Amino acid sequence: MKIRQFLKTPCAVALTVASVLVGSLAMAQTPAPAATTAAASTKVEMQWLGQAGFRIVTPGGKLLVVDPWIKGGPKAPANYKADLAALGKIDILLVTHAHVDHLGDAPALAILNKTKLYGPADMVTPLITLGMIPAELGHRFNKTGNVKPAPGIKVTAVAAEHSSLIVWNNPETKKNESHPAGEAMGYIIELENGFKIWHMGDTGLFGDMKFIAEYYKPDLVLMPIGGNFTMDPEDAAFALNTWIKPKMVIPMHYNSNPLTPGTLAEFQAAMKGSSVKIVPMTEGQTLSF
Repeated sequence: MKIRQFLKTPCAVALTVASVLVGSLAMAQTPAPAATTAAASTKVEMQWLGQAGFRIVTPGGKLLVVDPWIKGGPKAPANYKADLAALGKIDILLVTHAHVDHLGDAPALAILNKTKLYGPADMVTPLITLGMIPAELGHRFNKTGNVKPAPGIKVTAVAAEHSSLIVWNNPETKKNESHPAGEAMGYIIELENGFKIWHMGDTGLFGDMKFIAEYYKPDLVLMPIGGNFTMDPEDAAFALNTWIKPKMVIPMHYNSNPLTPGTLAEFQAAMKGSSVKIVPMTEGQTLSF
């Protein structure tokens, strides 16, 4: 199998990727994306919005956003915090669960873009009944269910070991209320060229990570490492090396909250000697695959 060496990230991590990936899978730092959706290409563009949020431009030129915690996100890019429209016209909007650092600005973005918000069934329902989004902008689905929100793109909901709760400010009482919001999920996002991304959402360790990896065969895993609410660096390294064994991993859900103390350095140390390629990102950075 032919292996190619690709450009280094700012953290000086070299990527090598098997040539069996559909198309040429390369990684290089690119400038921050323009507000409009990019034209179709063979590349996948990914920008880290901080915490678990990602802005993804697919090979077919669709703009996909996951878990957009922007206005309240301490590490979200400043241009997006100033104007949500700067993200561009969103074609696909995914939310893994209802905690504020994941649901974030998704309801506002759904309304702004007239785009469906895809998420756990029992999270989307209270978003509608509480009046946070109109019914026509919510799409409910559950674990192992899948949706095809754009031609050539398939999103499958998979398990995550976590909780979900909506905190809603009642406009009549001006007080915050807590509302149950179903179960947290992760997503297998299959793009037009067959490239598969596993966005794990928030999760602790669970044995079916092995099944998910073997069945769906993700190329890239977006994995929480912050601890406290999710896996810490050691737990994440165990799951990667024992059960998942992907080609690449981008660590996420750290560096934005003092209650998620896990660090990139701890994760890199726990992964020492692993064949899995770590692709560290800084908030606001864009990479092409």
